[in-house]
This record gives sequence, C-alpha cells and structure tokens, in this order.
Amino acid sequence: MLRVQVVSAKGLPKKKVGYPDPIVSVIYKDVKKKTKSVDSEVNPEWNEVLEFDLKGAALDSNSFLDVVVKDYETIGKDKFLGSAKVSLRDLASGQAKSLPSKNVPLVSESGQSVGATIDLVVSYQAPPSAGSTQSDGGDGGTANPPAPGQSVDLRQKVARGVESRHRLANKTQDFQIRVRVIQARQLPGNNIKPVVKVNTCGDTHRTRMKRGNNPFFDEIFFFNVHMLPSDLFDQYISIRVYNAFSLRADSLMGEFKVDIGYVYDETDHCIMRKWLLLNDPDDSNSGSKGYLKVSLFVVGTGNDPPVEKTEADDDEDDIESNLLLPAGVTLRWANLSLKVFKAEDIPQMDNTPAQFLKEMLGAEGNKKNLVDPFLEAGFAGIKLCTQIKEKNANPDWNQVLNLQVKFPSMCERIRLTVFDWDRLTGNDAIGTTYLNLAKIASSGGEVEEEHAGNDDIPSYEATTGESEVGFLPVFGPCYINLYGSPREFSGLPDPYEALNHGKGEGVAYRGRVLVQLTTKLKEKEDKVVDSITNDDIIVVQKYQRRRKYCLCAVFHSASMIQEPGEPIQFEVSIGNYGNKLDTTCKPLSSTTQFSCAVFDGNHYYYLPWANTKPVVVVMSFWEDISHRLEAVNIILYIADRLESNLEEFRVAILAKVDDNQLTEVWMKLLNQLMEDIESYPTPELEGRTNLTSLDFQLKKLRDSALTSMKEAAQRMTTAREKEETLADIEAWLKKLRTLAEEPQNSMPDVIIWMLRGEKRVAYSRIPAQEILYSQHSEQACGRHCGKTQNVFMQYPMDKTKGLKVPVHIRVDMWLGLSAHEAKFNTFSQGTFSVFAELYENQAKMFGKWGTTGLVGRHKYSDITGKMKLKQEYFMPPPGWEWEDKWVVDPEKALLTEADAGHSEFMDEVFENQTRFPGREWKAASECYTDVNGEKSQSPGEFDLPAGWKSEDAWIVDENRAVDDEGWEYGVTIPPDDKPLSWVSAEKVYHVHRRKRLVRTRKRAAPPAGGAVEKRALGDPEGWEFSSLIGWKFHRKERSSDSFRRRRWRRKMAPEDRLGASAIFKLEGALGIDTEETESKGDATKLFGGNTPTVSCSFDRSHMYHLRVYVYQARNLASMDKDSFSDPYTHVSFLHVSKTTEKLRATLNPTWDQTLIFDDLEIYGDPQTVAQHPPHVVFEFYDNDQVGKDEMLGRSVLAPMVKLNPGVELKPKLLWHPIIQKGQRAGEALVAAELILKDKQGESELSLAPQRVPQGIRPVVQRTAIEILAWGLRNMKSYQLAAVSSPSLVVECGGKRVESAVIKNMKRSPNFPGSVLFIEASLPKQEMYMPPIVLKVIDHRPFGRKPVVGQCTITSLEKFRCDPYVIRAEGAMSSKMALMSAPTEHVSITMDEKLLEAQFIYSMSAAVNKMASPPSYFLAEKEKETVDWWSKFYASVGDSMKCGDYLNKGYDTLKEYKSELEDVAEFKGLTDFCDTFKLQRGKNESGDEDPTVVGEFKGSFKVYALPDKVPAPPRQFRELPESVPQECVVRVYVVRALDLQPKDNNGKCDPYMKISVGRNKIEDRDNYLPNTTNPVFGRMYEMTCFLPQDKDLKISVYDYDLLTRDEKVGETVIDLENRFLSRYNSYCGLPQTYCTSGVNQWRDQMKPSQILENLARLKGLSKPRMDGTSITFDGKQHTLAQFEGNKEVHQHLGPAEERLCLHVLRTQGLVPEHVETRTLYSSFQPSLPQGSLQMWVDIFPKSIGAPGPPFDITPRKAKKFFLRVVVWNTTDVTLDEKSITGEHMSDIYVKGWMLGMEEDKQKTDVHYRSLDGDGNFNWRLVFDFEYLPAEQRCLVSKKEHFWNLDESEFRIPPKLIVQIWDNDKFSLDDYLGTLELDLLNLVPPAKTPEKCSLEMMEDLETGVPRKSVDAKSLFAQESVRGWWPCGIEQDGKKVLGGKVEMTVEIVSEVDSDQKPAGKGREDPNMNPKLDPPNRPDTSFFWFTNPCKTMKFIVWRRFRCLFIGLIILIIVVLFLAILLYSLPNYISMKIVQPFH
Repeated sequence: MLRVQVVSAKGLPKKKVGYPDPIVSVIYKDVKKKTKSVDSEVNPEWNEVLEFDLKGAALDSNSFLDVVVKDYETIGKDKFLGSAKVSLRDLASGQAKSLPSKNVPLVSESGQSVGATIDLVVSYQAPPSAGSTQSDGGDGGTANPPAPGQSVDLRQKVARGVESRHRLANKTQDFQIRVRVIQARQLPGNNIKPVVKVNTCGDTHRTRMKRGNNPFFDEIFFFNVHMLPSDLFDQYISIRVYNAFSLRADSLMGEFKVDIGYVYDETDHCIMRKWLLLNDPDDSNSGSKGYLKVSLFVVGTGNDPPVEKTEADDDEDDIESNLLLPAGVTLRWANLSLKVFKAEDIPQMDNTPAQFLKEMLGAEGNKKNLVDPFLEAGFAGIKLCTQIKEKNANPDWNQVLNLQVKFPSMCERIRLTVFDWDRLTGNDAIGTTYLNLAKIASSGGEVEEEHAGNDDIPSYEATTGESEVGFLPVFGPCYINLYGSPREFSGLPDPYEALNHGKGEGVAYRGRVLVQLTTKLKEKEDKVVDSITNDDIIVVQKYQRRRKYCLCAVFHSASMIQEPGEPIQFEVSIGNYGNKLDTTCKPLSSTTQFSCAVFDGNHYYYLPWANTKPVVVVMSFWEDISHRLEAVNIILYIADRLESNLEEFRVAILAKVDDNQLTEVWMKLLNQLMEDIESYPTPELEGRTNLTSLDFQLKKLRDSALTSMKEAAQRMTTAREKEETLADIEAWLKKLRTLAEEPQNSMPDVIIWMLRGEKRVAYSRIPAQEILYSQHSEQACGRHCGKTQNVFMQYPMDKTKGLKVPVHIRVDMWLGLSAHEAKFNTFSQGTFSVFAELYENQAKMFGKWGTTGLVGRHKYSDITGKMKLKQEYFMPPPGWEWEDKWVVDPEKALLTEADAGHSEFMDEVFENQTRFPGREWKAASECYTDVNGEKSQSPGEFDLPAGWKSEDAWIVDENRAVDDEGWEYGVTIPPDDKPLSWVSAEKVYHVHRRKRLVRTRKRAAPPAGGAVEKRALGDPEGWEFSSLIGWKFHRKERSSDSFRRRRWRRKMAPEDRLGASAIFKLEGALGIDTEETESKGDATKLFGGNTPTVSCSFDRSHMYHLRVYVYQARNLASMDKDSFSDPYTHVSFLHVSKTTEKLRATLNPTWDQTLIFDDLEIYGDPQTVAQHPPHVVFEFYDNDQVGKDEMLGRSVLAPMVKLNPGVELKPKLLWHPIIQKGQRAGEALVAAELILKDKQGESELSLAPQRVPQGIRPVVQRTAIEILAWGLRNMKSYQLAAVSSPSLVVECGGKRVESAVIKNMKRSPNFPGSVLFIEASLPKQEMYMPPIVLKVIDHRPFGRKPVVGQCTITSLEKFRCDPYVIRAEGAMSSKMALMSAPTEHVSITMDEKLLEAQFIYSMSAAVNKMASPPSYFLAEKEKETVDWWSKFYASVGDSMKCGDYLNKGYDTLKEYKSELEDVAEFKGLTDFCDTFKLQRGKNESGDEDPTVVGEFKGSFKVYALPDKVPAPPRQFRELPESVPQECVVRVYVVRALDLQPKDNNGKCDPYMKISVGRNKIEDRDNYLPNTTNPVFGRMYEMTCFLPQDKDLKISVYDYDLLTRDEKVGETVIDLENRFLSRYNSYCGLPQTYCTSGVNQWRDQMKPSQILENLARLKGLSKPRMDGTSITFDGKQHTLAQFEGNKEVHQHLGPAEERLCLHVLRTQGLVPEHVETRTLYSSFQPSLPQGSLQMWVDIFPKSIGAPGPPFDITPRKAKKFFLRVVVWNTTDVTLDEKSITGEHMSDIYVKGWMLGMEEDKQKTDVHYRSLDGDGNFNWRLVFDFEYLPAEQRCLVSKKEHFWNLDESEFRIPPKLIVQIWDNDKFSLDDYLGTLELDLLNLVPPAKTPEKCSLEMMEDLETGVPRKSVDAKSLFAQESVRGWWPCGIEQDGKKVLGGKVEMTVEIVSEVDSDQKPAGKGREDPNMNPKLDPPNRPDTSFFWFTNPCKTMKFIVWRRFRCLFIGLIILIIVVLFLAILLYSLPNYISMKIVQPFH
C-alpha cells in the first residue's frame, strides 16, 4: 500500500481575475488520484490522504510520483498551475517507512520554476514476504497471519462460510443476534450527544445518550429471530450514530452495514471487539466520520458464543490494526455499475379482458406479450429499478444501474428480480437470481503467497482482463437464467409463487436477462439510473451470437411409480425449447408417448417399455460457452476421482486396516490427484468466442489454485501420520468444488417433467454441463454425457422433502453443438426409428360401429382425440422421407389390463336387482355391472386368460356391510339411475339392491421378467376398446364398450444421413390440415401436438441375476408409541421389487437376508450396464397393524456388476446412510451384486431364499459384555402412573438379559444386583458392531410389563477393554471407596480438626503480634487488597484488577470456558458410570428429538472371549455400596455473562434460584438491577440425599415488581456423577495447602488422607513418608521438586501435607476451578441465554464437617474526590465584539466527570477578557465511587425518573473541561473542550507557550504512547500545569484556548483530614484560593454603569471626549465672542464711559 498525504502548497500564481481554486492530482504508474479543490486560495491546505493499492507487488526502486497542481474549473478543462516529480527510491530500498517532502518546487510545463512549493508525506507499507511456506496442508494449513493491510482470503472465507452454512438444516429455526456497542472515538462535531441505533431484521435498539467525541457505551443488545437460515444471512445489521442535540434531519453522524451471513462465516460466528469505520451514507466524498468499537455475534442452535476477553490495553488499542475490514484493505467508495441490456422468454403474467373475450369467441389472441416487465437490483439495502416495458415478453431496457457501496463490501449478494408491473394490484415476481460477489471477485489471497513478490504483474483495470490473481467484482456481458414456478399462466393464485422470489429450487425456466457488472473505485455517479451508450449496445451484440445445440434423451426405464392413475409421459426441455405448452418455439419431439403404469407384482408400478425405449429430441439455440463449462467439467472430474479415493481412504481408516494397506490407499489418492492436475489442465481461452474479463480472471485463479494444491500434495507425501491428513484432503475437495462453480453459466438447466394426463406432476433439473459433449477431451465432457444416469424426480416445492419418490427414471442424455452431432453416433445404443402416427376413432350407435356419435372427437385425430389429422396431409420434415405405407400398429404400453403384473388377481362383478316400493325384487335392466355401475359381463361370460388358473368358483363377498345373503340396499334419486350410497339393512322404500360376486385366480407360470406379457393380441384389426371416451382401453371387445380406436403409423427414414444423429433433423410439425382454417400456431398449441414419435429399439437383451444382501440397519426413527418401530425394507430394482421380513419392536433390526431377483431382462450392452448399473433402492417402512405403514427413510446403492459369474469377487457390506426428508435417519448395512447369466451357468445360481452368505457377512467371535446397571433416575410417569418397580433389559447380538427389579424407586433408585453378563457372537470389525439396546420395563399389577423407556448405544468402541489388565479405574470412586471402607481409615475426628485449627490460628496470631509493627500492618493491609477476587482476576488473566496478587506467590485457580463435564481430560465425569438418556414414544414431528423420559446410570465392558482357555476375571468388582448418602452442597455463583435481556430497556434484573431435591433457595431480595452481566459473588449451602436428589438446578430469574418473574435460563448439574467420579470432582484441589488466608484448605480430608485413599483405589501400596520426601507409585518426590522456585508465604501449612498435595496434583484430578455453564430456557431451548461462572463443592456428612467456605462477596467501590482548581486561561478565542468594536469574551470554565453529567460545575465569569486571558482561582470538587482493582468509576443513577432502581455503570475515569463564553440574552457560546483520562493523564505544559494541541494528538489517534510520562493520576495524586482546549472548525481541530489547572485525587480519609470547599467557599483551604486578581476592565456592564463609563467609554473615547470638550470650549468661546463682539465694538466706538 502506498499512501500520499497532500499537506499544503505556498505561493501559487494568481489568476488575472481573482484567486485560483487549486486541486492536486497524484499519478503513480498510470493510476491517478485527486484531492478536493480549495476555493480561492494561493496558500491552500488540503491535508488529504490518497492511497494506491499495489496489489501485493513490491515498490520498484525506479518508480516516482507525478504531482500536478491545477486550477479547478466547474465548466471546461482545469488550468495547469505547476507540477513536481517525487522519487520513491528511499522507500523502495526500505531505508525509510515514510518520506516527508517539504517545500518541493513546482515547475511549469516548460520546466521553469513557477515560484510555488508543495508539501507532501509519502509512506509505504511493504507486502508480506513472499516466502511464507504453508504447512503440508496446502490450503488446509495456515500461512503466517496476515499483517494489517495484507489481503485476507475472501473466497476462502466464503468457502468456509458455505460449509458452515451447509451444516444448518434449511428449516425455520431460532437464531439470536447479539450486538455489543463498546465505545466510539473521534466522532465529528462540537459539544455533541451521541447515541447509537442498531437495526436488524426489522428490530431497532438504541444506546443511552452520552456526551463528547469519545463516548464509552458498553451496552449489549439481543435480537431474537425465528426464520430460515438462507433468509437470515441475506439480512444485514445497520449501526448508525446520531447526534441527539441536532435536528432530526441532519442528526445522522455516520453508519456502518454488515451482512449477518458475513458475521456467521467468521470463526465462532462472531466478530470480537473490532473498530468500525463510520461513514456518511449520503455523501460518498466525505471521509471517516469516526470509529465505533463493537462485538457482533450470531448464535444458532447448538452454538455457544465465545467469552469476550478484555485486554489490559484494550482502551488504547490501535484503531488501524484492529479495524474490521473484509479484505485487509481500506474501505473506499466503489460504484457497482450494473448494465441491464435485455431479457428474453418472459412468461405471460396477465390476462386482459379483451384477450378473455377473444378466447370466448374462439379467436386466437396474442398471449405471448401479456407481461409488463421491469428489473429490480438490490444490494446492501439499496434497491434500483429499470423502466417498465409494457406488453413485452422480450424487453430491451438498455439501462445502467449504479449501486454505490463501500468496497470491499460486507454484503455478499446482489439480488436481481424481474417483476411484472400491475397497475392495480401488487407487482408479481417473475423470477429471482443472485450475483454472488465472492464468486465474481477475488482478493488475491486465496492462492498461496507465491505471487506476492512479483513486480512485473500489471495493475488491474476492470475492463482489460489483466491482473494478478486479485480482481474487483466483474461479470459478463452474460445472460443469467431465471427459474421459478411453471410457465403456464392461469388466472388463479400460483401455489408455487414463493419460487419466483428465490425461495427454494425453481421448477421451470422463466426467462433470462442479459447483464454486465463492472466496478470502479471512484466517487458517486451523477445518475443512479442512466441509459447505456450505443457503443456498449453494439459491443454486447457479439456476446449474443447463437449456435444450434442438439439434445437427445433416451428413457430406459421408469419405475417406483406410486399409483397407476392416468397414462404418463415425460417432457424434456431446455429453456423454452421443448416445453410443449409454450407456443413461442417450433414444435419438437420433446415428449415421450403416453404409457400406462403396470404393477410390479409387489409394491410399485412401472412403465412397460420393454425393448422399445421412448426418445426425445430437442433442438435449441444458445451462446457457445463451452470454454467455461469444459473447465468446470475438468475440475469436477478431478474432484470426483478425489472423492472416490477419499471414500476408500475413510473406509480403510474405519476398518482399521494395517499400515501398509493404508499407505497404499493414501499414496494412490495423492499420486492420482497430482497426476490428474498435471494431465488435465483447464482449456486455453485464446481463440474462443464470448470471452469476458471474468473468464480470464477465473482461469488465472483456478490455475494458480490447482498448482498450489498439487504442490501441497507433493509436500504431503512426506507426512508421517496418515489419518491426520484426512482433514486437509477434505478441505482440498471442498476447494475443488468451490472452484468448479461457474458464475457466468448462461446455458439453462435441462428440465424433465413427468406429466400424468395433462397435469405436471414431478420434475428434475439437470445442469446442462453434466450432459454436454466437448471435443476438447473426454474429461471436459459432462459426467453424464451419453451415459445412463439414475434420476429420482421430485414434486415441486415438496413439503415432505422427498419422502415419496414420484418416479425413478434411468435416462441417457447427450447435448452437443449441432456441428458435433455426428459424434452422437458413438454414444448411442440400439436402433432409432421415427414414426408419424394418428388414431382412427369410432363410436357404437345402435349396435353398429361408425363415426356418428363421436362427440367432440374427429374421425382421425392425435392420441388425445382433440386435434383433427388426416393421412393425406402429413408431410415429412425437410431431409426425411417415407419408408413404408400407413399400417395399423396397436400401442401396447397404453392397454391397461387390470391384472398386468399381478401374480394373483380377483375378478369382481355386481349382480343388480330393482323393484317398485313394497313389490317383489326383479333383475335390473343391466343385471351385471362393475363397481361404478357400468355394464359388465355376467360371471359365466368371464374367460380365464391364458396362463392363469382359477382357484375357486364365483362366491358372494359377505365380508362387507351387507346382510346375510350379501345384498346392500339403496335409493335412486333422479336423474341418476343408480343409488349414490348403500346400506346393509332393507327398508320399505329401497328400490335398488346389489351383491358382489368375486373369483380368485392365479398365474400358472411366473411372469416373464416384467416385460409386457405375450398375450393373445385381442382384436385382429388392431382396435382397442373403452366403455367411455377416456384413457382406459382394453384389447378384447366387451358388450359394454361404446368407443374404439386404433393407431396408424408410418415409418420415416432420413434421405441422406446415416446413424442415430439423423434424428436431430426432426424439427417442426408433421402435417397441416389445409382444408381447415386453424392456423399452424393453433395446431402446435394443442396438447400433444402432431410431432413425430421417436423410439429406440434394442434387438437383443441380456438376462441378469441380482442378489441384494440386507444385513442390518441401525438408529432408525421411532414411529410407534412403544418407542420402537416394526421395520421392513422394500428393495426396488428397475421394474421389480421385493420386501424383507417384518421385524417386531426394534430400531436396530438385523434381517440377515439375501433377496434374489432372477431372470432380469436388461437391454443394452453389458459393458455399459457394468459402468452405469441401475441403482438398487432400499425403502424402510414401519409396519403398522392399523393404518398405513410409515416411511422410515430411503437409501440408494449401485450394485457391483459381475459380467463373468466365475470370477471370485465378492461385494463388501458397507454402511449406507438412510435419508428421510433430507435428513439422516439411520444407516443400513447392505450390498448388492448384479450377475450376467451365461447360457451354461444358469443352474449354478441358487434361487432359494437364504441368509447373507459367508464371505460377505461379517466374521464373528465370542464376545463378553459386562453391564454395570447402577440405577435409574428421573423416570417420568407412563400412562399417568409413576414408574415404581422397573427392571432393565439389555439386548445385543440376538441375546438378552434382565436385571433384578427395583423394589421402591423413591427410596432407592439403584438396582439391587448391579452387574449383568451377556455372551454373544459379535463381529470382529468394529464397523459391523450391532448396538446395545436398553429397555426399561415397569412391573405393574395384573402382569402388565410395558416398556417405559429405551436407549440405543451405537458405538461400543469406548467400552472395549483388555480383560487381563487391571485398570486403576476399577469401578471405585475415591469418595465412595472412603465411605465403604472400614472406619479406622478415617483417622481424623471433628474435635481434633477444630483444636488443630484453633491452635494454628492462635500461634499465627501470636507470631504476628511479636513481629515488627510494620509487618503486622502489612498483613492487615493485605486483607484489604488481597481477596478471593484478586485470585479470580489473576487466574482469568485480568492483570489490571488483581493488583500485585501474583507477585506474592499465592494460588491461582483454573478457569474452564465450558461445563466441567465438557472438559476433555475428565471424560464427562462418567468414569464410574455413564448417564444414558432413555427415550419413549413416537417421534411425532420429524425435526424434534424424541421425548426423554429418564436416565439410566451404568457402564459396559466389552472384550473378546478366548477359545479353550478359562474365562478372564470379571471387570466390575469391589463396587461401593449403593445406599443413599446425606451431603452438604455448596454452590458458589461468581458472575453471569451476557444474559438474555427480559426488560424493555434491553436489560435484566437478575437473581438466583437454586433447587436440589425438595430444598429450594430463592435469592429474590438480592436482585441486581439493570444489568446483563451481573457480578453475584454469592455462596449457597444446602443439604441433599444422593442419588435421589442428584440434579442440582441453578436458575437465573428476572425480577419484576408487578408481573410474574421471568426465567432467564437454567443449568442442571448431575451431583451424583461428580460425587462418584474418580477425578475428585466433589471438591477441586488447590495449588497449595494453606491453613489461613484467602486460600484456606476447605476439604473434609487432608491431602495425606486423599493420597492414601487414591493409592488404595488404584491398588498401589500406601505412600511412604521419609522426612522431606514421599514415595508413591514407585516414584520418589521431594518438596524441593515442587516448591524450588516458589515464594514461601506465611499462610502455608505443614510440609508433609503440602508435599502430599503436590503429588496429588500430578494424578490428573480436578483442580480448584471456576466453570462456565451455559443457561438454557424452554422459550428457546436450542439457544444459549447467557452463561454462569460458578463451581460446586459436595461433602458427605458421614465423614465430618467441611472446612470454612470461601468469601466471594463482590468488591465494594471506594469513595474518592477529584479536586480541580482552575487558575487561569489564556489564548481563549475572542468570540464577541463590544459596542466599541473591540474583540472580547466573557469567559467561564465548565467541568464534569464522564458519566456524571448531572454533577456539572462551573467557575464564575471573567467578564470582558480582551486578550483571551481569564483569572479564576476556582475549585471544582467531584466525588465519585472508584474500583481501584478494575480501574473504573462506579456510577449509580436512575436512567429515567420512572425507574424503580438505579442502574450501575462502570465507566473509565475521565474529566471533561470546557471553556464557554457567557451571554446574558442569548445562548452561551462554546469555545473549546479538553478531555483528560485520569488513568492515562497527558502531562501538562509548565508554561502557556509550550502548551499546544499536539500534546493531545497521540492520545486522540489511539496510538499507545511509548513514553512513560502519561501516568495515572491515582499514582501521581496531584498535577499542575497548562492544557490545550480544542474546537472543531471546518472538519479540523483548532485551538480554542489554554487552561491552567491543578488536578488532584483525594481519598475519603484524606478528604476529611484536608477539607476543601467548592469555588472559594468555606473551608477554603488546601490550597487557600484568593479572589482572582482580575484587571479593572473585567466587569459586567449591566451592573456597573460607573465602571462602564470609566473603562469602556472613557478608555476608548477619551481623545474624542477631550477633543469634544476643547471643541465645545472653542465653540463656546467663538459663540460668546460672536455674541459679545458687536457690543464690544459698538462700545469701543461709542465709548460711553469716557
């Protein structure tokens, strides 16, 4: 990264008129960046940073910067002012990190100096070194962590995200989004009140208002949502900062947006304590609007949010290095420019009244254009739309949508939706698609760092395709296909409308849109929506060149059809081509002929195509994008081969094969991968058409990724541990699958529809690239190209997620360019024949067949009878000719004989009688009918078909609702001639009765392989008959038939072409009836248009023999109320299916059956069958006596094919997953082999049903299973009665054993005899092991023994043991051993213990007293500073809060981030016995777990029994007594973290509720108000009896005054497990043995006793003490070993006990600890509601009283006083002008402490400061509560006046001082502010001259100060000096004044000793403040008129006054003179007195 800071310029030349508006351009290697312009200035200051991203390349030593200064002109070209060159040599050589270039001279274009200079600072951040090697995991290993600014791998993250998202079931579920707003920095503005609003998923929360530019919030918000994960990840979190002082309109200061999906894809689904860069969403030119520090969490089912760690230097961390950026680069404005050119094939969406009228009148309207489309693009909350094109199915928009975003963006997908505009109703979505930015952009980090050092890689431009691997989002020009609901328009609401909004898989093609996306890193475009230039439209023409593609599909079989129903046909379409209901394309042979389904003899129906397979042919026109799809196919080919090898490797690991074999498999995998990457490179792009910029980028990306994978595989070959490489290889496979995603795939998917009659039933979507033919190489062809694939079709928007399969088809598909169609011949099998066909129809009138009476039908028509056709008018398509004449050719597949496929059949007929009411019964007019009342033959006329034999004669069926003679009665209501309902009792008014006659017949010979039976061909003329005009036809005429038809066909042949590819010339319809006025368009529109039918016939078939080995299944779902299922399996293969036997009440059935399918006729070449065999489908059902059998799941398996039966190759039984509704629902152990029968060897294959034969079935051995049945817990009642007398049944491998009955569950829930034994023959290989099934049976009155709970244990691996090794575990727990031991072992009594404690205490007290007084005081002081919390904070790594605890050598405890049961080394505390959950009942809803109804405590030991050797000793012996024990339980609750808020203010008032057995403690009085992270610090002591009261429930409740208290969450601890475990989990072991202090020993027994006990438990000799050493387990230990380098303190106990404790701590026992337990609630059972940090101690009363408990009461805050003496100010901005015109300010100083704004204090006013100086001598006094250990102020205040409680806030101690100008008649003016952090105080300047804003700058930017001078005021106590106050002007901080202060902190005690008053009030001391010596000019004019005269008027105007006085005197003098002069003169003249 190269950064250029353009600072300022001096002396720019002036313009002729006025001053220039200078702007600077900096150019580096053709990349140009500009600053903003400065208005009318010759000495401009810009202070802007321009950044050049070097894309990971190093700086070239010859490179330079061009700096050009111009005069900015709004209109016209900018005028040149001067330029300069700056060399970058020093930066490139690494000699300097930044290069300040001061006074660089600017020169004119001719090179002459222009007399101006410019100041710049250039800095350079080198890329990470290229040599960082990865571990041998390739991408799986991790490289060096990226430095700030280095690219982080965006795409890897996406891959990781996709993987983590795939694990989520796509069903509606609970999620919780947590946003913690911590603090903000550098917010813009003066005297602001910031508030943060967080909005997501339609919900908004806001923080409290704060003051200042660096506010501290620390608030957490919870958003609970219940939605689909796919919907959630598209939502975003918006975080906005507002200024609460401003008007609403301009209050927004800055915002930040991030996708929820982005957060979910991060590690642990969270972003921890990161700074966000805020920016103005409206003004893209504005830079940073400040920073906000947040943590974001997305918590899903089963996720535990990680605990946030606050670091000691967290408050001053460097913003730059901890900024949240997606790709390690700075965020800049980018313009995603989406060009939308046009759309095609938009389906009809409206129906106008005119159109409706036309249809009513029979005219044909133009339906095609009934749609008004427009496109909407949405990204990160911005939505833009194109214009609406009315009545246009192929609109040309030609518009560009400019999406303005910060890039790299946190949002990942651009959503494109095409809507149909509706004038009145809401707009309908036509289709939705997404552009995923992660797939069309790359940060360059996903490939290993090989490229990092390449300087020669050119920089990226979005238009040229050149770059290194990283590139900005770019796409197209390319079509994007839209999918959604079926295209057919109907006026009714669309049931599949959600598909058009992109929810779920679209079932039909709905058009395509041509778009192009480019990204420019620049400021806003003027227009958001603009028109595309003509040049661009011309350029995009070349991307629309179409080529003809041919698609052929041959249907080999269609089976597993659920019910017969109407005839079935299949339609294949690609885009609109082939859609038979779409009139815009030529009619094509895109549908198969109709066929009726035939029963397969067991369960399903199939279509009897025999040797004539239907073929569909579709011609279409698309762009040639083969270069893209070939690359995808090659990568998929490599991935598929890797996957099959990986599966082999997994099986080898599971089967535990020996090392050599495993190495062989592993080496084969690696070698094949390297060879594949080497041999099959992706195709070169040169010379291809349709190339876009993205094609080049993806090619580079894929090639470099494959190369790095190959190199990683090469490195891996040296790895030693084969199993450990599995994760890396799996990561490669995921990587390959990600690389194979092609964003620019404009070829639509091929869609196969199954139609029943005229209704679309089921579909399947096949990506075109999978069947695409390529000439490049065999690997570049699609994986299914020309190969038979098995397709399970699905229902549209299937709610049951594939529970039922509509049909399983095998289809052979080939798609290729028409230029390559000759290549199709090499892929095709069989002979293709093409026919024109029509049907001749006749009806029976008056006993004669003819054309009269054909209502609505034509004499000659298509198969539907609706379209009139004539033989004469048929014309073959161009290039084809007739080969034969028209012949009658009956269609066999449509004749549905009811008995087809059945081996046993029942004929039925009804005998009818009628009468008048009250008369005799007589035969009805139609005596014999079928069940629907249609005329039928009499029983005598029914013939037995050939190949059938009759079992019985005709009998009356009485097994129905009939009377004695089999009659049922009814009433006929006209116009019907038959009753609609029947009853079994005769009444007088009944006029009609009937009885049912039935006859059973069976097949004489078995049916021939399911092909259509060779039957008497029925009618010799080829007619087929039906009693009604419909679909049901039969061959032989019956008396009831009224309609008949026959099929005429005429064969066609190609004129000049040979081979199968001739069928690609069949375009268009065959015949047109020229006499009729119907247009051709209408003819093609009609259903089943007259297109030629194509079929593929096979002249020979082969016979096969299939053997399916069904051995067993496990973990099936429970479907019955008795907790079990009655499973059986349907096995389907092609057109046959068989069923296994039905087993009773098991979830782990072992059938051990071989199902044999003999004489299977399969058409086609055996080699082809061997490569792509038909799949065997296993469907598991639960057999129900009443009601329908329920499906348990389905599994699919490809059989092993043996073309030579003599080869000794046996299939291997493997576990295959059973899938139900898209979820795993168990596993089946099955195998299958398909054997080709040769003519000779037919007799060898046995047909008798049998078990799975030897060699395939698992090898078994005698195995012993010992069962420790300890007891049952928490059994729920069954059928409203409590479970009182249960026993346990254990079944495994066909054997069962039952325990003794528990007599009374309440008194003692343990089994009387604890150990059971089973000997069974079990498989040697672990993977074949059957599970152990536990059943609990309750013994009830009257001999009832219901199963009240069951449990299946699938894996026995962990219970295996060697019977000859005596384990330490035995089965004894230390505690239990002690209790069952004789009493002399307990060598301590309570009295002794008390005496000992008193003695130790008195001794230590005496010693303390004798010690020197200072040390005694130290000990007293230690009690103040060292408490349990010091230990806790020291242990969790919070060094700020623990003081000097660690330096004293005291104990720490272990903090577990999880429950103690989840800590791996303690094995879930189930070493004595495990807890197994018992389940019961039907699993009603598919996604919920079965009900848990209790727990079984017990364990198992499994070992092989040797032959002919005495049995080994039993494993479970020396068991403790299973009697109840009374115990004392101490529960220490330390604190809770991130509780779920329960109040409207986003907070909680938590308190604890604890219950064990019947004892409950409710601590409601001590609730903690308004907090989600309460510090409880409480210890609760209770008594209980184990094992009855084993569950300790700890709940957190939210206190509410008026309403019911809500439960926040609870956690349950199994005390019995802790009590019985050998890990001593009843009381954790501390690090040292202390007899006093905070770590005083609290166990009942001393370490020596525990150690002795442990030795006995492990079967070792007693530990021996020799002075200072101890011998245990054959090893000698001394105290020096353990305490050699530790500090010895006064609290330690005796040496021998300490030594015993140190030895104990080496034995893996539970240490003293705090565990973190997650809270759950029933409201959101799957989401954590917060967590508790706590621990539990358990002490049995039988041993004695426990030691003293720990005191964990929370710390109390201390009171401090902050005294601030404001002495003077200087250089204060003079804000006012007096009347006399002089600048002045009336200064006063205001101050407060952060968070305590209501205690604001201000000085008096220094009026009329004329020079910015102010004198105050004023004291501000703030009292505050302070936690010294946490370095936080504790502020308690009510948030609102209506709040009941005060909320507590912990806020950093900061002082805010502001200078103001006092105004009497208007608002005071703000002059400057100063923020002092008391923990990190900026040292003041000694004199005002040295005081400047630079002092504060380091602190502002968050760079941790390196100097030691920034110190805590709490340490310095008092500081005096000058500090600067700043104010923001025009976005820059300038000096507003300087203030001289003394700041001192005084404790409460010192405050009493040295009092001081506020201001200058009493007591005015410490120091005494004299009134300020202000100049006489300082006064308030209003109250001092005399002074005003003296100082304002006189001082300013004295010359004027004196001048005026002199003037007045002179004027008076002159006036008097003038007045008296005449008199004087006259007197002078007259002189009267002389």
